Amino acid sequence: MTELSAVLALPAWGGAEVLAGAPGGVALRGVVLLEAPGQLDETAAVPALVVLTGASWRLAPAWQLDAVLRRAADAGARAVLLAGTDALPVPTRLLCTRLELCVVGADTPLLDLAAAAAVHLAAPEVASARAVLGVSRAVADGRVGTPAGLVGLCAELLGVPVALCDASGAVLHGDRALVVPRPSEPVAQRERTGAGTTAARPVLLPGLRGVQRWLVVRVPGDRGPAAVGPAEDVLAAAATAVAGWLAAERTAVERDARGRAALLTDVLRLTGEPSPELRQRAAAAGWPLAGWHVGVRIRTGSATDVAGLRAEAVRRSAEAGLQLVVAEQGDGWSGWWSTDRSPSAVEVRQLAERFRRLHDGLRQLTGCATGVGRPHQGPAGVARTLSEAADAALLAAGRPEQGRFLHVDQLGVAQTLLAWTRTETFEPAARSLLEPLLSDPSLVRTLAAYLDAESSLSETAAVLGVHRNTVAQRVTRIERLLRVSLSDHEQRLALQLACRAVGPGARSQDPSGPRGPAGL
Repeated sequence: MTELSAVLALPAWGGAEVLAGAPGGVALRGVVLLEAPGQLDETAAVPALVVLTGASWRLAPAWQLDAVLRRAADAGARAVLLAGTDALPVPTRLLCTRLELCVVGADTPLLDLAAAAAVHLAAPEVASARAVLGVSRAVADGRVGTPAGLVGLCAELLGVPVALCDASGAVLHGDRALVVPRPSEPVAQRERTGAGTTAARPVLLPGLRGVQRWLVVRVPGDRGPAAVGPAEDVLAAAATAVAGWLAAERTAVERDARGRAALLTDVLRLTGEPSPELRQRAAAAGWPLAGWHVGVRIRTGSATDVAGLRAEAVRRSAEAGLQLVVAEQGDGWSGWWSTDRSPSAVEVRQLAERFRRLHDGLRQLTGCATGVGRPHQGPAGVARTLSEAADAALLAAGRPEQGRFLHVDQLGVAQTLLAWTRTETFEPAARSLLEPLLSDPSLVRTLAAYLDAESSLSETAAVLGVHRNTVAQRVTRIERLLRVSLSDHEQRLALQLACRAVGPGARSQDPSGPRGPAGL
Protein backbone atom coordinates (compact mmCIF):
# COMPACT_ATOMS: atom_id res chain seq x y z
CA MET A 1 0.00 0.00 0.00
CA THR A 2 1.01 3.61 -0.64
CA GLU A 3 0.74 6.44 1.88
CA LEU A 4 -1.39 9.55 1.27
CA SER A 5 1.70 11.73 1.63
CA ALA A 6 3.13 10.08 -1.52
CA VAL A 7 -0.09 10.85 -3.40
CA LEU A 8 0.01 14.46 -2.25
CA ALA A 9 3.56 14.70 -3.64
CA LEU A 10 2.40 13.83 -7.17
CA PRO A 11 2.72 16.77 -9.62
CA ALA A 12 -0.96 16.56 -10.51
CA TRP A 13 -1.83 17.08 -6.85
CA GLY A 14 0.22 20.29 -6.55
CA GLY A 15 -2.81 22.49 -5.80
CA ALA A 16 -4.40 20.20 -3.22
CA GLU A 17 -4.57 21.27 0.43
CA VAL A 18 -5.12 19.29 3.61
CA LEU A 19 -8.31 20.65 5.18
CA ALA A 20 -8.65 18.29 8.16
CA GLY A 21 -6.75 15.46 9.82
CA ALA A 22 -3.10 14.48 9.30
CA PRO A 23 -1.82 12.80 6.10
CA GLY A 24 1.15 11.13 7.82
CA GLY A 25 0.83 7.35 8.12
CA VAL A 26 -2.41 7.20 6.11
CA ALA A 27 -2.05 4.09 3.90
CA LEU A 28 -4.17 3.76 0.77
CA ARG A 29 -4.96 0.78 -1.42
CA GLY A 30 -7.39 2.26 -3.93
CA VAL A 31 -9.65 5.12 -5.02
CA VAL A 32 -13.45 5.18 -4.69
CA LEU A 33 -15.61 7.69 -6.54
CA LEU A 34 -18.72 8.75 -4.66
CA GLU A 35 -21.53 10.78 -6.18
CA ALA A 36 -24.25 10.06 -3.65
CA PRO A 37 -24.18 8.98 0.02
CA GLY A 38 -26.12 5.81 -0.76
CA GLN A 39 -23.28 4.48 -2.93
CA LEU A 40 -20.84 4.26 -0.05
CA ASP A 41 -22.26 1.03 1.31
CA GLU A 42 -21.86 -0.61 -2.10
CA THR A 43 -18.17 0.18 -2.50
CA ALA A 44 -15.08 -1.33 -0.99
CA ALA A 45 -13.62 1.65 0.83
CA VAL A 46 -11.03 -0.24 2.95
CA PRO A 47 -8.56 1.50 3.03
CA ALA A 48 -9.24 3.94 0.23
CA LEU A 49 -9.31 7.53 -0.86
CA VAL A 50 -12.97 8.51 -1.25
CA VAL A 51 -13.47 11.20 -3.87
CA LEU A 52 -16.69 13.19 -3.43
CA THR A 53 -17.27 13.86 -7.10
CA GLY A 54 -20.72 15.34 -6.73
CA ALA A 55 -20.75 19.12 -7.43
CA SER A 56 -22.97 19.93 -4.49
CA TRP A 57 -20.95 18.26 -1.70
CA ARG A 58 -19.13 21.43 -0.68
CA LEU A 59 -22.36 23.49 -0.89
CA ALA A 60 -24.33 21.04 1.22
CA PRO A 61 -25.20 21.93 4.84
CA ALA A 62 -22.43 21.27 7.38
CA TRP A 63 -24.39 18.49 9.08
CA GLN A 64 -24.78 16.63 5.74
CA LEU A 65 -21.04 16.80 5.02
CA ASP A 66 -20.30 15.59 8.58
CA ALA A 67 -22.66 12.68 8.05
CA VAL A 68 -20.92 11.69 4.82
CA LEU A 69 -17.48 11.90 6.43
CA ARG A 70 -18.62 9.73 9.32
CA ARG A 71 -20.10 7.12 6.97
CA ALA A 72 -16.88 7.11 4.94
CA ALA A 73 -14.80 6.52 8.07
CA ASP A 74 -17.17 3.79 9.24
CA ALA A 75 -16.79 2.10 5.84
CA GLY A 76 -12.99 2.04 6.26
CA ALA A 77 -11.93 5.05 4.24
CA ARG A 78 -8.73 6.78 5.38
CA ALA A 79 -8.93 9.96 3.29
CA VAL A 80 -11.54 12.06 1.46
CA LEU A 81 -11.01 14.39 -1.49
CA LEU A 82 -13.60 17.10 -2.15
CA ALA A 83 -13.88 20.21 -4.30
CA GLY A 84 -12.62 23.57 -3.03
CA THR A 85 -9.87 24.61 -0.66
CA ASP A 86 -11.93 26.78 1.68
CA ALA A 87 -11.42 25.97 5.34
CA LEU A 88 -13.83 23.49 6.90
CA PRO A 89 -15.89 24.43 9.95
CA VAL A 90 -14.16 23.78 13.25
CA PRO A 91 -16.62 21.06 14.34
CA THR A 92 -15.96 19.23 11.05
CA ARG A 93 -12.18 19.37 11.57
CA LEU A 94 -12.57 18.06 15.12
CA LEU A 95 -14.78 15.26 13.83
CA CYS A 96 -12.13 14.24 11.27
CA THR A 97 -9.46 14.21 13.95
CA ARG A 98 -11.58 11.95 16.11
CA LEU A 99 -12.34 9.68 13.13
CA GLU A 100 -8.64 9.62 12.07
CA LEU A 101 -9.84 10.74 8.64
CA CYS A 102 -7.82 13.11 6.46
CA VAL A 103 -9.78 15.52 4.22
CA VAL A 104 -8.08 17.09 1.22
CA GLY A 105 -9.53 19.86 -0.94
CA ALA A 106 -8.60 20.95 -4.46
CA ASP A 107 -9.77 23.48 -7.01
CA THR A 108 -8.62 21.36 -9.97
CA PRO A 109 -10.94 18.73 -11.55
CA LEU A 110 -11.29 15.93 -9.03
CA LEU A 111 -11.49 13.19 -11.64
CA ASP A 112 -8.00 14.14 -12.89
CA LEU A 113 -6.64 13.87 -9.36
CA ALA A 114 -8.45 10.57 -8.81
CA ALA A 115 -6.97 9.14 -12.03
CA ALA A 116 -3.44 10.22 -11.07
CA ALA A 117 -3.84 8.68 -7.61
CA ALA A 118 -5.24 5.41 -9.00
CA VAL A 119 -2.32 5.02 -11.42
CA HIS A 120 0.14 5.71 -8.62
CA LEU A 121 -1.51 3.23 -6.23
CA ALA A 122 -1.57 0.51 -8.89
CA ALA A 123 2.11 0.93 -9.73
CA PRO A 124 3.34 -1.93 -7.44
CA GLU A 125 0.81 -4.37 -8.95
CA VAL A 126 1.82 -3.28 -12.45
CA ALA A 127 5.49 -3.79 -11.60
CA SER A 128 4.69 -7.18 -10.09
CA ALA A 129 2.77 -8.23 -13.19
CA ARG A 130 5.64 -7.13 -15.43
CA ALA A 131 8.14 -9.12 -13.35
CA VAL A 132 5.97 -12.24 -13.35
CA LEU A 133 5.48 -11.89 -17.10
CA GLY A 134 9.22 -11.46 -17.53
CA VAL A 135 9.91 -14.73 -15.71
CA SER A 136 7.23 -16.64 -17.60
CA ARG A 137 8.39 -15.38 -21.02
CA ALA A 138 12.05 -16.05 -20.28
CA VAL A 139 11.28 -19.66 -19.37
CA ALA A 140 8.84 -20.19 -22.23
CA ASP A 141 11.24 -18.70 -24.81
CA GLY A 142 14.13 -20.81 -23.53
CA ARG A 143 16.22 -17.77 -22.60
CA VAL A 144 16.46 -19.24 -19.08
CA GLY A 145 16.95 -22.99 -18.98
CA THR A 146 18.66 -23.64 -15.65
CA PRO A 147 17.78 -23.00 -12.00
CA ALA A 148 20.88 -20.82 -11.63
CA GLY A 149 19.82 -18.65 -14.57
CA LEU A 150 16.29 -18.37 -13.20
CA VAL A 151 17.55 -17.22 -9.81
CA GLY A 152 19.72 -14.60 -11.50
CA LEU A 153 16.76 -13.35 -13.57
CA CYS A 154 14.52 -13.06 -10.49
CA ALA A 155 17.20 -11.12 -8.62
CA GLU A 156 17.62 -8.79 -11.60
CA LEU A 157 13.89 -8.15 -11.99
CA LEU A 158 13.28 -7.57 -8.30
CA GLY A 159 16.57 -5.86 -7.49
CA VAL A 160 16.89 -7.87 -4.26
CA PRO A 161 18.76 -11.07 -3.19
CA VAL A 162 17.18 -14.35 -4.34
CA ALA A 163 18.28 -17.95 -3.73
CA LEU A 164 17.25 -21.51 -4.57
CA CYS A 165 17.69 -23.92 -1.66
CA ASP A 166 17.34 -27.67 -1.24
CA ALA A 167 14.79 -29.31 1.06
CA SER A 168 16.95 -28.70 4.14
CA GLY A 169 17.34 -25.00 3.36
CA ALA A 170 20.95 -25.18 2.11
CA VAL A 171 21.55 -22.68 -0.71
CA LEU A 172 22.11 -24.28 -4.13
CA HIS A 173 22.11 -21.12 -6.29
CA GLY A 174 22.01 -17.42 -5.52
CA ASP A 175 22.74 -15.40 -2.40
CA ARG A 176 24.43 -17.65 0.17
CA ALA A 177 23.30 -15.41 3.04
CA LEU A 178 19.61 -16.19 2.56
CA VAL A 179 17.94 -18.57 5.01
CA VAL A 180 14.61 -20.41 4.85
CA PRO A 181 12.78 -19.40 8.06
CA ARG A 182 11.28 -22.84 8.81
CA PRO A 183 12.40 -25.57 6.34
CA SER A 184 10.38 -28.25 8.12
CA GLU A 185 7.07 -26.53 7.31
CA PRO A 186 6.00 -27.08 3.64
CA VAL A 187 4.11 -23.78 3.30
CA ALA A 188 4.86 -20.31 1.98
CA GLN A 189 6.58 -18.30 4.69
CA ARG A 190 7.30 -14.66 5.54
CA GLU A 191 9.57 -13.45 8.34
CA ARG A 192 10.51 -9.88 9.30
CA THR A 193 13.98 -9.19 10.67
CA GLY A 194 16.21 -6.17 11.09
CA ALA A 195 17.56 -6.70 7.55
CA GLY A 196 14.09 -6.66 6.01
CA THR A 197 11.46 -9.25 5.17
CA THR A 198 12.41 -12.77 4.08
CA ALA A 199 9.84 -14.64 1.99
CA ALA A 200 10.18 -18.34 1.10
CA ARG A 201 8.11 -20.44 -1.29
CA PRO A 202 8.22 -24.26 -1.36
CA VAL A 203 8.54 -26.22 -4.60
CA LEU A 204 6.44 -29.40 -4.42
CA LEU A 205 6.01 -32.28 -6.86
CA PRO A 206 2.83 -34.39 -7.11
CA GLY A 207 3.35 -37.88 -5.75
CA LEU A 208 6.37 -37.01 -3.65
CA ARG A 209 6.31 -36.23 0.03
CA GLY A 210 7.94 -33.14 1.41
CA VAL A 211 9.42 -30.03 -0.16
CA GLN A 212 11.82 -30.57 -3.06
CA ARG A 213 13.26 -27.03 -3.21
CA TRP A 214 12.82 -23.60 -1.63
CA LEU A 215 12.87 -20.23 -3.39
CA VAL A 216 13.85 -17.44 -1.03
CA VAL A 217 13.95 -13.65 -1.35
CA ARG A 218 14.85 -10.90 1.10
CA VAL A 219 13.22 -7.49 0.63
CA PRO A 220 15.16 -4.74 2.46
CA GLY A 221 13.23 -2.80 5.05
CA ASP A 222 13.60 0.50 3.17
CA ARG A 223 11.52 -0.94 0.30
CA GLY A 224 8.49 -1.00 2.58
CA PRO A 225 5.98 -3.83 3.14
CA ALA A 226 4.33 -3.11 -0.22
CA ALA A 227 7.36 -4.56 -2.03
CA VAL A 228 7.03 -7.99 -0.41
CA GLY A 229 3.85 -9.03 -2.25
CA PRO A 230 5.29 -8.53 -5.76
CA ALA A 231 8.43 -10.43 -4.75
CA GLU A 232 6.27 -13.34 -3.58
CA ASP A 233 4.40 -13.26 -6.91
CA VAL A 234 7.70 -13.59 -8.78
CA LEU A 235 8.72 -16.51 -6.55
CA ALA A 236 5.41 -18.22 -7.33
CA ALA A 237 6.06 -17.94 -11.08
CA ALA A 238 9.65 -19.14 -10.63
CA ALA A 239 8.49 -22.07 -8.46
CA THR A 240 6.32 -23.32 -11.32
CA ALA A 241 9.33 -23.34 -13.63
CA VAL A 242 11.54 -25.11 -11.08
CA ALA A 243 8.82 -27.73 -10.50
CA GLY A 244 8.72 -28.39 -14.24
CA TRP A 245 12.47 -28.95 -14.43
CA LEU A 246 12.40 -31.18 -11.35
CA ALA A 247 9.56 -33.24 -12.82
CA ALA A 248 11.60 -33.82 -15.99
CA GLU A 249 14.63 -34.83 -13.94
CA ARG A 250 12.45 -37.07 -11.84
CA THR A 251 11.17 -38.90 -14.90
CA ALA A 252 14.73 -39.60 -15.98
CA VAL A 253 15.71 -40.74 -12.47
CA GLU A 254 12.78 -43.16 -12.24
CA ARG A 255 13.51 -44.52 -15.71
CA ASP A 256 17.09 -45.25 -14.72
CA ALA A 257 15.94 -46.73 -11.40
CA ARG A 258 13.60 -49.14 -13.15
CA GLY A 259 16.44 -50.22 -15.43
CA ARG A 260 18.78 -50.87 -12.50
CA ALA A 261 16.07 -52.73 -10.57
CA ALA A 262 15.35 -54.99 -13.57
CA LEU A 263 19.05 -55.70 -14.04
CA LEU A 264 19.49 -56.44 -10.36
CA THR A 265 16.55 -58.86 -10.42
CA ASP A 266 18.20 -60.79 -13.25
CA VAL A 267 21.52 -60.87 -11.37
CA LEU A 268 19.83 -62.15 -8.21
CA ARG A 269 18.29 -65.03 -10.14
CA LEU A 270 21.71 -66.28 -11.20
CA THR A 271 22.59 -69.78 -10.10
CA GLY A 272 25.38 -70.34 -12.61
CA GLU A 273 27.10 -68.44 -15.36
CA PRO A 274 25.26 -65.40 -16.75
CA SER A 275 24.13 -65.28 -20.34
CA PRO A 276 26.10 -63.14 -22.84
CA GLU A 277 23.15 -60.72 -22.92
CA LEU A 278 23.23 -60.31 -19.14
CA ARG A 279 27.01 -59.89 -19.17
CA GLN A 280 26.63 -57.15 -21.78
CA ARG A 281 23.94 -55.34 -19.78
CA ALA A 282 25.98 -55.55 -16.60
CA ALA A 283 29.08 -54.28 -18.37
CA ALA A 284 27.12 -51.38 -19.86
CA ALA A 285 25.94 -50.46 -16.38
CA GLY A 286 29.45 -50.75 -14.95
CA TRP A 287 28.49 -53.65 -12.69
CA PRO A 288 31.33 -56.11 -12.01
CA LEU A 289 30.21 -59.74 -11.91
CA ALA A 290 33.64 -61.43 -11.91
CA GLY A 291 35.89 -61.63 -8.85
CA TRP A 292 34.82 -61.61 -5.22
CA HIS A 293 31.87 -59.62 -3.89
CA VAL A 294 30.56 -58.41 -0.52
CA GLY A 295 26.90 -57.41 -0.55
CA VAL A 296 25.02 -54.84 1.47
CA ARG A 297 21.29 -54.39 1.91
CA ILE A 298 19.98 -51.04 3.19
CA ARG A 299 16.29 -51.00 4.17
CA THR A 300 14.85 -47.53 4.49
CA GLY A 301 11.11 -48.15 4.70
CA SER A 302 8.49 -47.48 2.04
CA ALA A 303 8.19 -43.75 2.84
CA THR A 304 11.72 -42.98 1.62
CA ASP A 305 12.29 -41.71 -1.92
CA VAL A 306 15.03 -44.23 -2.72
CA ALA A 307 15.24 -43.24 -6.39
CA GLY A 308 15.65 -39.57 -5.57
CA LEU A 309 18.19 -40.26 -2.82
CA ARG A 310 20.32 -42.75 -4.77
CA ALA A 311 22.86 -40.09 -5.73
CA GLU A 312 23.18 -39.17 -2.06
CA ALA A 313 23.68 -42.85 -1.15
CA VAL A 314 26.44 -43.15 -3.77
CA ARG A 315 28.09 -39.96 -2.49
CA ARG A 316 28.05 -41.18 1.11
CA SER A 317 29.43 -44.58 0.13
CA ALA A 318 32.37 -42.78 -1.50
CA GLU A 319 32.86 -40.74 1.68
CA ALA A 320 32.97 -44.03 3.63
CA GLY A 321 35.74 -45.31 1.32
CA LEU A 322 33.50 -47.68 -0.65
CA GLN A 323 33.20 -47.96 -4.42
CA LEU A 324 29.86 -49.72 -4.67
CA VAL A 325 27.32 -50.82 -7.18
CA VAL A 326 24.10 -49.30 -5.83
CA ALA A 327 20.63 -50.17 -7.15
CA GLU A 328 17.15 -49.33 -5.92
CA GLN A 329 15.18 -52.33 -4.74
CA GLY A 330 11.84 -52.16 -2.98
CA ASP A 331 12.10 -50.20 0.23
CA GLY A 332 15.80 -49.39 -0.01
CA TRP A 333 19.02 -50.11 -1.86
CA SER A 334 21.11 -53.20 -2.57
CA GLY A 335 24.73 -53.01 -3.58
CA TRP A 336 28.04 -54.78 -3.54
CA TRP A 337 31.76 -54.15 -3.30
CA SER A 338 34.06 -56.18 -5.58
CA THR A 339 37.70 -57.21 -5.68
CA ASP A 340 39.84 -59.43 -7.90
CA ARG A 341 40.98 -61.73 -5.09
CA SER A 342 39.54 -63.31 -1.99
CA PRO A 343 39.67 -60.73 0.81
CA SER A 344 41.42 -61.74 4.03
CA ALA A 345 39.64 -61.81 7.38
CA VAL A 346 41.31 -58.54 8.32
CA GLU A 347 40.18 -56.92 5.08
CA VAL A 348 36.62 -58.16 5.66
CA ARG A 349 36.58 -56.59 9.13
CA GLN A 350 37.92 -53.33 7.75
CA LEU A 351 35.34 -53.47 5.00
CA ALA A 352 32.59 -54.02 7.56
CA GLU A 353 33.73 -50.86 9.37
CA ARG A 354 33.41 -48.89 6.16
CA PHE A 355 29.91 -50.29 5.64
CA ARG A 356 29.17 -49.23 9.21
CA ARG A 357 30.25 -45.65 8.38
CA LEU A 358 28.01 -45.70 5.31
CA HIS A 359 25.12 -46.94 7.45
CA ASP A 360 25.68 -44.23 10.07
CA GLY A 361 25.64 -41.54 7.38
CA LEU A 362 22.48 -42.82 5.72
CA ARG A 363 20.76 -43.51 9.02
CA GLN A 364 20.77 -39.80 9.83
CA LEU A 365 18.99 -39.25 6.53
CA THR A 366 16.60 -42.21 6.27
CA GLY A 367 16.54 -44.11 9.58
CA CYS A 368 17.64 -47.24 7.71
CA ALA A 369 18.55 -50.77 8.84
CA THR A 370 21.62 -52.30 7.15
CA GLY A 371 22.92 -55.82 6.70
CA VAL A 372 26.24 -56.97 5.21
CA GLY A 373 26.92 -60.39 3.63
CA ARG A 374 30.02 -62.56 3.42
CA PRO A 375 32.51 -62.54 0.49
CA HIS A 376 31.44 -64.81 -2.36
CA GLN A 377 33.00 -65.43 -5.76
CA GLY A 378 31.68 -65.08 -9.26
CA PRO A 379 28.40 -63.85 -10.77
CA ALA A 380 26.35 -66.23 -8.62
CA GLY A 381 28.25 -64.95 -5.61
CA VAL A 382 26.55 -61.57 -6.04
CA ALA A 383 23.15 -63.13 -5.43
CA ARG A 384 24.47 -65.19 -2.54
CA THR A 385 26.12 -62.33 -0.65
CA LEU A 386 23.09 -60.09 -1.23
CA SER A 387 20.79 -62.80 0.13
CA GLU A 388 22.90 -62.96 3.28
CA ALA A 389 22.89 -59.18 3.53
CA ALA A 390 19.10 -59.16 3.20
CA ASP A 391 18.73 -61.61 6.11
CA ALA A 392 21.08 -59.50 8.22
CA ALA A 393 19.21 -56.29 7.35
CA LEU A 394 15.90 -57.93 8.23
CA LEU A 395 17.13 -58.80 11.70
CA ALA A 396 19.00 -55.50 12.08
CA ALA A 397 15.69 -53.64 11.88
CA GLY A 398 14.72 -55.16 15.23
CA ARG A 399 18.02 -54.47 16.97
CA PRO A 400 18.25 -50.82 18.00
CA GLU A 401 20.86 -51.79 20.60
CA GLN A 402 23.24 -52.57 17.71
CA GLY A 403 22.38 -49.41 15.81
CA ARG A 404 20.26 -51.43 13.34
CA PHE A 405 23.46 -52.66 11.63
CA LEU A 406 24.42 -56.33 11.36
CA HIS A 407 27.11 -58.31 9.57
CA VAL A 408 25.94 -61.80 8.63
CA ASP A 409 28.82 -63.26 10.66
CA GLN A 410 27.05 -61.95 13.74
CA LEU A 411 24.04 -64.18 13.04
CA GLY A 412 23.58 -67.72 14.20
CA VAL A 413 22.02 -70.48 12.13
CA ALA A 414 18.72 -70.20 13.97
CA GLN A 415 18.49 -66.47 13.37
CA THR A 416 19.25 -66.88 9.70
CA LEU A 417 16.52 -69.51 9.50
CA LEU A 418 14.16 -67.16 11.28
CA ALA A 419 14.96 -64.43 8.80
CA TRP A 420 14.02 -66.78 6.02
CA THR A 421 10.55 -67.19 7.51
CA ARG A 422 10.04 -63.44 7.03
CA THR A 423 10.30 -63.65 3.29
CA GLU A 424 7.27 -63.43 1.03
CA THR A 425 8.04 -66.79 -0.53
CA PHE A 426 7.76 -68.58 2.81
CA GLU A 427 4.69 -66.79 4.13
CA PRO A 428 2.13 -68.17 1.63
CA ALA A 429 3.31 -71.69 2.37
CA ALA A 430 3.15 -71.07 6.13
CA ARG A 431 -0.32 -69.56 5.85
CA SER A 432 -1.51 -72.57 3.87
CA LEU A 433 -0.08 -74.94 6.50
CA LEU A 434 -1.91 -73.16 9.32
CA GLU A 435 -5.09 -72.48 7.34
CA PRO A 436 -7.31 -74.85 9.43
CA LEU A 437 -6.41 -72.84 12.56
CA LEU A 438 -6.59 -69.28 11.27
CA SER A 439 -10.32 -68.91 11.93
CA ASP A 440 -9.59 -69.30 15.67
CA PRO A 441 -6.61 -67.13 16.71
CA SER A 442 -6.52 -68.80 20.14
CA LEU A 443 -5.46 -72.05 18.49
CA VAL A 444 -2.55 -70.39 16.69
CA ARG A 445 -1.42 -68.71 19.92
CA THR A 446 -1.73 -72.01 21.77
CA LEU A 447 0.26 -73.86 19.10
CA ALA A 448 3.04 -71.25 19.13
CA ALA A 449 3.26 -71.22 22.91
CA TYR A 450 3.09 -75.03 23.14
CA LEU A 451 5.96 -75.48 20.68
CA ASP A 452 8.03 -72.78 22.36
CA ALA A 453 7.42 -74.48 25.72
CA GLU A 454 8.72 -77.79 24.35
CA SER A 455 5.29 -79.43 24.66
CA SER A 456 4.86 -78.57 28.35
CA LEU A 457 1.14 -78.21 29.07
CA SER A 458 1.77 -76.50 32.43
CA GLU A 459 4.18 -73.94 31.02
CA THR A 460 1.91 -73.24 28.04
CA ALA A 461 -1.05 -72.75 30.40
CA ALA A 462 0.99 -70.29 32.47
CA VAL A 463 2.02 -68.34 29.36
CA LEU A 464 -1.53 -68.13 28.02
CA GLY A 465 -3.19 -67.64 31.40
CA VAL A 466 -5.59 -70.56 30.95
CA HIS A 467 -6.12 -73.92 32.67
CA ARG A 468 -3.85 -76.85 31.85
CA ASN A 469 -6.83 -78.90 30.69
CA THR A 470 -7.80 -76.14 28.27
CA VAL A 471 -4.36 -76.34 26.70
CA ALA A 472 -4.63 -80.13 26.41
CA GLN A 473 -8.02 -79.84 24.71
CA ARG A 474 -6.71 -77.24 22.28
CA VAL A 475 -3.63 -79.33 21.41
CA THR A 476 -5.85 -82.32 20.67
CA ARG A 477 -8.05 -80.15 18.49
CA ILE A 478 -5.00 -78.68 16.69
CA GLU A 479 -3.65 -82.15 15.88
CA ARG A 480 -7.04 -83.18 14.59
CA LEU A 481 -7.51 -80.08 12.42
CA LEU A 482 -3.97 -80.16 11.01
CA ARG A 483 -3.86 -83.94 10.83
CA VAL A 484 -0.39 -83.99 12.34
CA SER A 485 1.32 -85.37 15.40
CA LEU A 486 3.08 -82.76 17.48
CA SER A 487 5.42 -85.46 18.73
CA ASP A 488 7.00 -85.65 15.26
CA HIS A 489 10.18 -83.52 15.22
CA GLU A 490 10.01 -82.56 11.54
CA GLN A 491 6.37 -81.54 11.77
CA ARG A 492 7.08 -79.58 14.95
CA LEU A 493 9.88 -77.65 13.19
CA ALA A 494 7.70 -76.84 10.19
CA LEU A 495 4.83 -75.67 12.37
CA GLN A 496 7.11 -73.59 14.59
CA LEU A 497 8.54 -71.75 11.58
CA ALA A 498 5.02 -71.26 10.21
CA CYS A 499 3.95 -69.71 13.50
CA ARG A 500 6.95 -67.36 13.28
CA ALA A 501 5.87 -66.29 9.80
CA VAL A 502 2.12 -65.73 10.24
CA GLY A 503 1.41 -66.29 13.89
CA PRO A 504 1.20 -63.75 16.76
CA GLY A 505 4.04 -61.23 16.71
CA ALA A 506 5.21 -62.32 13.26
CA ARG A 507 6.06 -58.68 12.33
CA SER A 508 7.31 -57.61 15.73
CA GLN A 509 10.93 -57.80 14.65
CA ASP A 510 10.35 -55.56 11.67
CA PRO A 511 9.60 -52.04 12.95
CA SER A 512 10.45 -50.46 9.65
CA GLY A 513 7.05 -51.20 8.23
CA PRO A 514 6.10 -53.23 5.19
CA ARG A 515 8.36 -56.08 4.16
CA GLY A 516 10.75 -55.86 1.31
CA PRO A 517 10.82 -58.06 -1.74
CA ALA A 518 11.50 -61.71 -1.43
CA GLY A 519 15.01 -62.58 -0.47
CA LEU A 520 16.03 -59.02 0.34
